[in-house]
Amino acid sequence: MLHIGCHLSCSAGYLAMGRQALAIGADTFQFFTRNPRGGSVKAFDPEDAKALVDFMQAHRFAPVLAHAPYTLNACAAEPSIREFAERTMREDLERLSHIPGAMLNFHPGSHVKQGAETGIRLIAQMLDRVLTADIQTPVLLETMAGKGSEVGRSFEELRAIMDASREGDRLGVCLDTCHVSDAGYDVVGRLDDVLEEFDRVVGLERLRAIHINDSKNPPGSRKDRHERIGEGQIGLEALVRVINHPALRSLPFYLETPNEIDGYAQEIALLRSRYKE
Repeated sequence: MLHIGCHLSCSAGYLAMGRQALAIGADTFQFFTRNPRGGSVKAFDPEDAKALVDFMQAHRFAPVLAHAPYTLNACAAEPSIREFAERTMREDLERLSHIPGAMLNFHPGSHVKQGAETGIRLIAQMLDRVLTADIQTPVLLETMAGKGSEVGRSFEELRAIMDASREGDRLGVCLDTCHVSDAGYDVVGRLDDVLEEFDRVVGLERLRAIHINDSKNPPGSRKDRHERIGEGQIGLEALVRVINHPALRSLPFYLETPNEIDGYAQEIALLRSRYKE
């Protein structure tokens, strides 16, 4: 069964997102934990979270994916920005504890001319402080396109974060098809080789989620510009191979394409029609 959803706005509440996902043929969804370009967050309603959990169980949803805001930068040069990242992740993990099975995905950060080695160390140190023994929510590092001073542009950098953290064994990965293509991995012509490399460096057992996106740019561009399914440089057939790959097909897929809700419904239907049961 293809587990697939899209990115929804949490402004209407958790249960409302679940109902909207079901209405467009999805059986999971992704949402920002707070304002993606800032730090503001709406008041938490535990009853709404409980209603979502009950709804997901009733409709056999796959795990939902919470996405940390873009402003979270665990390896920023400015201490106050790093403090915001740590505080935000603590708050988000506490909220997500009310949604069993939910996962938290975040962009590792940008080292801002400090160098990747320093960036990796700072990210690992933050994770060691927030991933206390009582935290059950899986935390995922997202594969990045490599623009600017992003950390996580290669499988080796993701592995380095895991190795540098005392809690590294608890970390997973969310693979973004647009990002890895823009980073230079040939997911169009050599998907098997890419996944073999991921397995060798990181381990396929760490792969917990897929952002299924086309890309506006050719491989290796390091620009990170998502496109609708089948309208970009990756193309529909390559993305169909992704959802049907034996190593990936059981994972949850999340669309982050430039769409309104009707467009997401069409993409979900399209990919479902090409999934091999």
